Amino acid sequence: MSPHGLSRRTAWPVAVLIGLAAATYTAWVLEVVLSTGLNPIQTYVSELAAQDQPLGGLFRATDFTAGLLAFAGGLLALSRLLKHAESRRPWAVIGWAGVTLFGAATAADAWLPLSCTPTVDPECAARETAKLVPATHQAHAVSSSLAMTGALVGLVALTIAARRYGWFAPLARYGPALVALELAATAWTLYAIAMFTAGRGTWALGAGQRLQVLLVALWLGLLAYSVHKEGRT
Repeated sequence: MSPHGLSRRTAWPVAVLIGLAAATYTAWVLEVVLSTGLNPIQTYVSELAAQDQPLGGLFRATDFTAGLLAFAGGLLALSRLLKHAESRRPWAVIGWAGVTLFGAATAADAWLPLSCTPTVDPECAARETAKLVPATHQAHAVSSSLAMTGALVGLVALTIAARRYGWFAPLARYGPALVALELAATAWTLYAIAMFTAGRGTWALGAGQRLQVLLVALWLGLLAYSVHKEGRT
């Protein structure tokens, strides 16, 4: 077994699952070639999967798939770590738990879609403010928050683990830059959401959130590559 608790046999499926999750999590870029009618600079990414959108089913399916893959990969890695006390390093356990939470909450997002698009539909926004929308709107907000919390925990903890324990050389090298960019994109997104909620415009909410999820996908891809590389060296 390698020092980080993933045997060669286990590392391969973890790398594949996380890598496929990273690829599927970028399915929203299809809006570049598909006619969604939504402005990517101003709208939530999750509005692509809203129930009133013609391609909503497609984006809900890709969200669910990405979440399921990340959950399976994170859980496999986590279970392997927990079985072996000598490799049960705190930052690694926290990091893989974050990835697992991210996957579970992302999959839940697909089953809790928005019913309409509040950033482009004033009537939807008014109903949301008056709490006259389905309960899935609030549930979606919770699951999305949990997903991003899990992602941030995974990004930070596994990047720290890579540098502190001497694991995953690619992640140790490039992870800190991705973490810094992700934290900046998250701050932008949260500020834009606060401004939109206060009725002060969208503040390029869509661009900030798309950058946020793109960086998560890039980090997952880097993690997958690092696990694969570590598993065969």
